[in-house]
Amino acid sequence: MIPRLGQRFSIDIETIQKTREEYGGKRYADTGLPHAPAIMVDNEVVVQGRDITEEELEAIISGKLEKRSDP
Repeated sequence: MIPRLGQRFSIDIETIQKTREEYGGKRYADTGLPHAPAIMVDNEVVVQGRDITEEELEAIISGKLEKRSDP
């Protein structure tokens, strides 16, 4: 779903995958990134610890892109 939305909106997608132990370690905690599973858009956590539908994520991305284009 995420790569497809990246192509549709012509945006960069970065996926971070680590082991459970890595996510639970101090090194990961020091990054300031959210606990997995999570999705961030423009450095804002939009969902964490639950599923999200493609439609919900599409609406979030569209809203962020609209804000970028506002003068």
